[in-house]
Amino acid sequence: MAASPAAAATAPAATGGDHNLSLTWQGKDRTFKLHTPPGYTPGKKLPLVVVMHWYPGTAEGIEAYTGFSKRADSHNFLVAYPQGLDGGYNALECCGSEDDVGFITAMVGRLVDGWDANPSRVYATGFSNGADMSFRLAVERSGVFAAVAPVSGGYTGPLTQDPGYVPSRPVPVITIVGSKDLGSLYFQAGIATWRERLGCVTTDRVNKPGEYTAIMSRCADGSRVHSYVIEGMGHEWPDDADYALNATDVVWKFLKKYKRH
Repeated sequence: MAASPAAAATAPAATGGDHNLSLTWQGKDRTFKLHTPPGYTPGKKLPLVVVMHWYPGTAEGIEAYTGFSKRADSHNFLVAYPQGLDGGYNALECCGSEDDVGFITAMVGRLVDGWDANPSRVYATGFSNGADMSFRLAVERSGVFAAVAPVSGGYTGPLTQDPGYVPSRPVPVITIVGSKDLGSLYFQAGIATWRERLGCVTTDRVNKPGEYTAIMSRCADGSRVHSYVIEGMGHEWPDDADYALNATDVVWKFLKKYKRH
C-alpha cells in the first residue's frame, strides 16, 4: 500500500499499511512513519512499538532491517519509526542536541489520541543509537513506556553516572548484544549497573555454547531484566538465518507480556 502524505497524526476511517506523518516539536517539523496491520480499524486499541534507528540512520532503514512491520501484520500491533534529525537521536552517548525525548513522547501522545494506540501497552526498542535512546526513554518516561528492548546498545554515557538516573516506575528491560561487538563489554557493564541500582537478583541463567548466554533477573521494584550475549555477533540486529535467535521475535515475545499500570 502506498504511504500516505506527511500530515498530522489523524487516523483515516479504516486502513492498514504505511503512513508518513509529522508533527511540530520545538518549532521544527519532525517526521515519523507509522505501520498499521491489515484490517486496522480506529476504536480498537492496539499495542504500539516504537522502533528507533542507528546513527546515521532512517526510519525506512530500521523498518527494513528489523522486519517489525511484518511482525505487526501477523501479531496485530502498531509500529512507529521516529526519524532523528540529521540521522540521529540525542540519546545517552550521542547523537545531536534535540529534545528527542519530548518529540517521541509527543508522537506517542498523537498516536494514542489519533490512532487508538493502547496507552498501557507502549514499548520502545532500537538498534545502536536507537538502543541507547530506549534506555533514556525508560528512565525519563517510565510513565509512558511499559517495557523497552535495546539491541546492540547500552546504559552508558554521562547521564548514567548519576546513581539516581533510573526509572521512577518499573520498566522491564531485555537487552541483546554481540560478544564481538566493540562495545560489548561496555554494554554488559551498563546492564550490570542497571541491575545493581534496581536491586535485581538473578532468577535464571541459560548457557548455550556457541549460541548465546542469557541472564534473567527480577528487580526490587518488580521489573524484570533479561540480558542476552550472542556468541560471535558483532554490532548487529540478529536474525535466525545467521544466529541462534531472531531479535525481532525475542523482543516482541518479551514486550507483549507487560502493561503499564
